[in-house]
Amino acid sequence: MDQMNQFNQSDFQQQYRPMTLGDWLITLLIQAIPLVGFIMLFVWAFGGDTHPSKKTWAQASLLFALIMLVLVIIFFAAMWSFFMSFFSGYNMNYSS
Repeated sequence: MDQMNQFNQSDFQQQYRPMTLGDWLITLLIQAIPLVGFIMLFVWAFGGDTHPSKKTWAQASLLFALIMLVLVIIFFAAMWSFFMSFFSGYNMNYSS
């Protein structure tokens, strides 16, 4: 069993190539395009033929975006609640 594990590790090390600086620059450039970048995050995160580093980075980016979206919704809900409670005491009827 240990021999099989060593074979798989050495096979993985021979096939795995780290992403180059140019690969990352192109990835970040594509990701910076507003709608295309968001769609490409899903393609890279869940696509089959994606470099493992890029796949993990895309999954982490999507998770981070989801967490930020939830926090923004909570923040705006809290602000809305604060302003509604602040202005609820005012009479907005201007007719005399």
